[in-house]
Amino acid sequence: MCLGLLAAGCASMPEQRRGAVASARADIQVLIATSHADVAVAWRPLDAKRGEELLISETTRFHAASTMKVPVMIELFRQVSLKKLSLDDPLTVSNHFTSIVDGSDYELSATEDSDGEVYKSIGKPMTIRALCEAMITVSSNLAANNLIQKLGPKNIQATTDKLGASGMQVMRGVEDLKAFDAGRNNTTDAMGLFTLMLKIGRGQAVNHEASEAMVEILKRQHFNAGIPAGLPPGTPVAHKTGTVTRIHHDAGIVYAGRTYVLVVLVRGLDKESDADALIAAITRVIARI
Repeated sequence: MCLGLLAAGCASMPEQRRGAVASARADIQVLIATSHADVAVAWRPLDAKRGEELLISETTRFHAASTMKVPVMIELFRQVSLKKLSLDDPLTVSNHFTSIVDGSDYELSATEDSDGEVYKSIGKPMTIRALCEAMITVSSNLAANNLIQKLGPKNIQATTDKLGASGMQVMRGVEDLKAFDAGRNNTTDAMGLFTLMLKIGRGQAVNHEASEAMVEILKRQHFNAGIPAGLPPGTPVAHKTGTVTRIHHDAGIVYAGRTYVLVVLVRGLDKESDADALIAAITRVIARI
């Protein structure tokens, strides 16, 4: 039995490799059971065909948290490629947004954001490039909302769908509390987020040049207690985390030996540090395949 693999690819995988994947799957399932959390995992080498992969609860839906900033970045680079805008265009930073529930205004709080620097530019211009950098590397919610407002949520979702990643659903900006209370949230499953990272890693998100630029931004991620912590020091990782109450995710492209994509979604742990430790432990298991 080829546990954790799609049957179509099992026959072509060497027996030793198949055994290593099955062993890793078993060990990860123990880690998940011990954690008492809801966890989804998706792993595949960048150059592998369908079949050489490890999937656990890959279609279970989670609050996307800040992982939804990955499709925002992809749509940004798509519009840049079409000459609709430039990364060096200025955008006046606003802190006035509209709820998708009733059209009422809401603002973000610097104390509730992971980064306060963008708030210093409210009413002033920042380049779209700088806003994208802040959105990904320090996960600025204010930068994300300004870019979502500029790009359009429907455009972001349409591009996500065209990439085959409909498991990722982006319908609104961050901190729309009325939408949150109404259950209208940005959501993802492991497979949707995995597909986006795979496309970026393979140079297929917009085009090769855009994908390379996105990889470099993702490599500058400031929050590295998840996937990177489970790897040998200095291992390059292009990744994006996402955190809200009792939700913590990490999704990345790991440049170690044979490059691979790994997504770990975690729900149900009170402490972010516990979720980080679980993600790192799962990464250590994956790294030995």
